[in-house]
Amino acid sequence: MKDQIKISVKRKFISWTIRLFWIGILSPILVISGGVWFASMGWFGPLPSFEELENPKQNLATEIYASDGVLLGKFFYENRMPVSYDQLSPNLVNALISTEDERFRTHSGIDAKSLARAITGALTGRSSGGGSTITQQLSKMLFTNVSSNIIERIKQKFKEWVISVRLERNFTKDEILTMYLNKFDFLYLAVGIKSAAKIYFNTTPEELTIEQAAVLVGMAKNPSLYNPKRFPENALKRRNIVLGQMYRNDLIEEAEKDSLSSLPIELDFKRTNHNDGLAPYFREFLRKYMKDWLKENKKPDGSQYNIYVDGLKIYTTIDSRMQQYAEEAVATHMPVLQEQFYQHWEGEGSDSIPAPFDQDLRPGQVDTLLINAKKRSERYRKLRNRNALDIEIEEVFNLPTQMNVFTWDGGVDTLLSPMDSILHYKYLLQTGLMSMDPQTGYIKAWVGGVNHHYFQYDHVKEAKRQVGSTFKPLVYATAIDQHNYSPCMKVSNVQVIFEKETWDLEEDWIPRNSGEKYGGELNLKDALANSVNTITAYLMKQVGPKKVRKMARAMGLNGRIPPAPSICLGTPDVSIFEMVGAYGTFANKGVYTSPIFLNRIEDKNGVILDEFSPVTNEVLSEEKAYVMLNLMQGVTTRGSGVRLRWKYGFKNQIAGKTGTTQNQSDGWFMGVVPNLVTGVWTGAEDRGVHFRDITLGQGANMALPIWGEYMTRVYADEDLGVSSLDFESPNKLSIELDCEEFEKEQINFDDEVEEF
Repeated sequence: MKDQIKISVKRKFISWTIRLFWIGILSPILVISGGVWFASMGWFGPLPSFEELENPKQNLATEIYASDGVLLGKFFYENRMPVSYDQLSPNLVNALISTEDERFRTHSGIDAKSLARAITGALTGRSSGGGSTITQQLSKMLFTNVSSNIIERIKQKFKEWVISVRLERNFTKDEILTMYLNKFDFLYLAVGIKSAAKIYFNTTPEELTIEQAAVLVGMAKNPSLYNPKRFPENALKRRNIVLGQMYRNDLIEEAEKDSLSSLPIELDFKRTNHNDGLAPYFREFLRKYMKDWLKENKKPDGSQYNIYVDGLKIYTTIDSRMQQYAEEAVATHMPVLQEQFYQHWEGEGSDSIPAPFDQDLRPGQVDTLLINAKKRSERYRKLRNRNALDIEIEEVFNLPTQMNVFTWDGGVDTLLSPMDSILHYKYLLQTGLMSMDPQTGYIKAWVGGVNHHYFQYDHVKEAKRQVGSTFKPLVYATAIDQHNYSPCMKVSNVQVIFEKETWDLEEDWIPRNSGEKYGGELNLKDALANSVNTITAYLMKQVGPKKVRKMARAMGLNGRIPPAPSICLGTPDVSIFEMVGAYGTFANKGVYTSPIFLNRIEDKNGVILDEFSPVTNEVLSEEKAYVMLNLMQGVTTRGSGVRLRWKYGFKNQIAGKTGTTQNQSDGWFMGVVPNLVTGVWTGAEDRGVHFRDITLGQGANMALPIWGEYMTRVYADEDLGVSSLDFESPNKLSIELDCEEFEKEQINFDDEVEEF
């Protein structure tokens, strides 16, 4: 009896053991299957639709391209530039699969072996690797937000499995791999493998070496912990693990693994910054321009494009090589000019009017300039937002503090009071340059200032300054257009009176020459070459300010130009953008072509959304435009721009004009060759800050050298095709340009008149 009881108990024990065994085996399967079924039915939350799977939403950076195909920059929330599978290095693909998902090519989204290993590790506390496949990691990045709640996290895991299977059904393995690499955030605004390759190694995904690919793949486990910039030792160890995985999967030889593992990580790190790279002032102008463009150009569904997430492609007219040369020219001349400015003002100034402010200013005017600068500062705005009292703000601005300030030797960490830093920046000279093809209107280079990180104000389009003598060619053009004057025509160098009754002035106006030099006669070419005010005033009196203003308007000057005689000496405030467009009229055979900066805009799929072309307007005849070019060549052969010959060695025809405003507050140079017009302005932020004499303060010293440095580089690059040939002459010229022949004709004419 006892034996039977023992046998019965034993059988029951075996039976329950078997039941428990199968429960243990089947329960996880049933739980997982049930969880997957519940997730697939949407009980754990909504799942992406088929359309969303086909087109998963990603924030794509808008890319800005130069006309020669170089990427100038991007607009982005996430610095993402997608690549296709054929743009990925095999090293990268091999490293990723070996490390993150060895059976990626064979499973259907969920790797049962890895999953079982992960579950066993979780139950025993002995983890031997994760269970997530590359597809699962992608589904988590695309469609789920990680929750810290354990129950919610379990639900999300089931959803990830469902999404993974659906991804596998809708995409090829190569597409899934590419989507993963395009989505992964490598930190430092490097979202996606293309940005990561550029930022960490200054290369492209297809050019990544084995060891570089291993570093980036190593970050997939934990981008913060294995960041090669911040934690190089961790990154090195992780890289070598990746190399070991590649060896384990027979993708590299042992000798190669050992050799690569011994190498240090060599980064070529370039953090993405909107202030860095080529043409930062232009790119910021473009960003503002795009705000209006987006309002007028909608998506097919009527919604508005977003330049930060919709992956537009903007093709500009900027030439990256010419832009580089322009920025180099500024960086070459401006430190020299700044040093001249420091030496010029050394030991000058007073307690009431510190250097470098014009000593003829009233102390109250200087105080106003400094107070306004203080109120425009970020420090002041933050104090005001905290409701700080005036006395507290004053204390803060006079208390020395650690700060980084701009110098031409680089940013310098120093101890300065905020008010002293304001005075430091008042000392600094600024500049702007724009270069344009006069036939197409295409802007080739745009330099809005000396350093966009410290100075965001754009001196190409946004700033308008007095143009001085660079306005005079517009007066000459009006007179030549109206009266067919020859550049050889002589005019008496005597003062001209504009009577107040005739010209609607408060008092008579009598323009003066620089240095008060008068007497004799000058032909128009010599008068413009040496910027003689009396001759320009004479021409103004022949045509009147209204006709000059009409000419200026036709040539693209849209700002305030009063119908007053004084505009002949360059009193209007005009932007570089407008002045370059105006001078382009002379080089384009009398046809004004509005400057343009865009070729086309495409969506992320390459569909053209907009194309751009300039506005043209015939202003002068071809002959009159050529006469003006001939006239302005005198500036660079024997006038104020002659240093282009003896200092920079230019031998080709160059039409140009220097400009210097009252008290040397602004220095200009406009230079024209057959297929390129370039304008340069230089001066301080405040017009009350300037050189005290014309020798250093004239446009020929402040602005012209930048043009010379720029064009030296441009001509050295023959691939640019910038012409050094003569200006093209019209087939017939009715206006005599040879002054010897003109003199003979005048003598003959005078003899005929005398005989008559």
